[in-house]
Amino acid sequence: MYFKMPVGEALVYALLGYVVVFFGISLLMAVVMIMGKIFIAKDKKAAAAKAAAAPAAAAPVEAPKPTAPGSAGELKLHDVEPKTAAMLMAIVADKMGKPLNELRFISIKEVK
Repeated sequence: MYFKMPVGEALVYALLGYVVVFFGISLLMAVVMIMGKIFIAKDKKAAAAKAAAAPAAAAPVEAPKPTAPGSAGELKLHDVEPKTAAMLMAIVADKMGKPLNELRFISIKEVK
């Protein structure tokens, strides 16, 4: 029981098979994308309703972080890692014989 099929007909059947498979995959992808958009819209709607229901508790006010006694504020680092900057500041404070919080470092930049 051997079935002979011409090459042209076999190519047409193979092409039809590929088209059906790709159509099915494309249809499945479209369904998944549409469902995802529906769920995202539903989540946004629920979040908006939740935010509207509790406006007073939505944004707690944070107090500014207290600085160390004698702290001089911001330090700008230019191409220097924070770990390296901390080590340099500790070395300078030690060599000067002063506590670190009495010194003011404005910026640290690596000289090449």
